[in-house]
Amino acid sequence: MNSIMIQGTASGVGKTTIVAALCRIFSDKGYRVAPFKSQNMSNFAYTSSNFEISRAQAIQAVAARCKIEPDLNPIMLKPLGNYYSAIFLNGKYFKKMYAKDYYSKFVKTKGIKIATDSLSRLKKNYDLIILEGAGSPAEINLQKFDIANMKIAQKANASVLLVSDIDKGGSFASLVGTMSLIEKKYQKFVKGFVLNKFRGDVDVLKPGLRKIKQITGIPILGTIPMIETNLPEEDSLNVKPKEFSWSKNNISKIDKDIDKLAITVKNNLNIKTIEKMIK
Repeated sequence: MNSIMIQGTASGVGKTTIVAALCRIFSDKGYRVAPFKSQNMSNFAYTSSNFEISRAQAIQAVAARCKIEPDLNPIMLKPLGNYYSAIFLNGKYFKKMYAKDYYSKFVKTKGIKIATDSLSRLKKNYDLIILEGAGSPAEINLQKFDIANMKIAQKANASVLLVSDIDKGGSFASLVGTMSLIEKKYQKFVKGFVLNKFRGDVDVLKPGLRKIKQITGIPILGTIPMIETNLPEEDSLNVKPKEFSWSKNNISKIDKDIDKLAITVKNNLNIKTIEKMIK
């Protein structure tokens, strides 16, 4: 097993930044690391002379100190409105598709093959792939079309860490609820929970942490405090996400922000346990 996956109980829980932090942490440990997100919906792309992928995976590549390439994000959807998106495959424009057609006619055939082919190439070239899920794996109306969460975890044989945003409240319920709605054949992949964006005294949480372990059998591997970062955000939940140009100066600033982020995550997450999952 040379992969781990960060999934979330909802959009906006901090999957993207945690993946970036883990990419830097394991790169610092000497691993050849690459991020991966099979399918990302975003209006913000990293554009090279011959391909486009999601900006988030490009920033994660900076964190991993790996090459920015199409395999990091083989499917990107740019929303166009009225349930249409522009589809990019392996960094190239494919076509405009209506949401219903995308789900019913594309993802279970061409989509999953494109994603797994990219994943296979990355696994041949890197020691560790850190995958990012999309939204939540418990969207029961879309589970059979979901190629960004549990299906790809199974293809990668990846241990899954399930992240919840505790700042919004309801984290314990969202963790238990998500586990109850994940198909039973996939539940075994979830090896730990992470509480993200915490403000306050961790000791106050301890009774809840113990209870969650009793209910689910799954440990909470860390409680990450709220972190202020200058990293560009995704646009799905942010009204005015930051614009970004890929100048050397900006990349240098991102690199420093990633180092700070990685230190905080490393100090609040059980990295030793996570490392055992990939050996």
